[in-house]
Amino acid sequence: MSEGLEVAFVKQITREYESSFLYRQLAIEVELRDLPGMASWLRAQAAEELTHAEKLITHLTDRDNHPVIGDISIPSIKVEEIADVFETALEAERAVSAGIRELYRQAEEEHDLDSRPTIDWFISEQVEEEATVSEILGRLRMVAGDGSGLLRIDAELASSGV
Repeated sequence: MSEGLEVAFVKQITREYESSFLYRQLAIEVELRDLPGMASWLRAQAAEELTHAEKLITHLTDRDNHPVIGDISIPSIKVEEIADVFETALEAERAVSAGIRELYRQAEEEHDLDSRPTIDWFISEQVEEEATVSEILGRLRMVAGDGSGLLRIDAELASSGV
């Protein structure tokens, strides 16, 4: 693997950690609003992002590269409505997807076939991630802050088994 591609993987590893911390902060925001199901779902997403980072780290170490975690930064979060939480999550997923696509382009440019299975997995995963968060956001917009609707979505996310 070239040094440039290794750097691109390291950037993606850092994005995955940032996404994990963002999801954890979003979970705190809904915990403070007494929505334990959403909080549980968001915590599970935070854990999943860490798993994604580990998958990338393993790919690098398996190829005798040196993964590092870059500087972590997450945006400040302002939540006025619960939909804001999932809007923030969707923006974050889109940013992660953009990073994966850039990683794909660089691996293709360098003809690094060994990275393809890992990157292809992430491409499929990101399509699923964006669709899931988008669906939740759409449902939250549909209930428009209605208490019983929010509680129903909260209960469904609590039992989603994520």
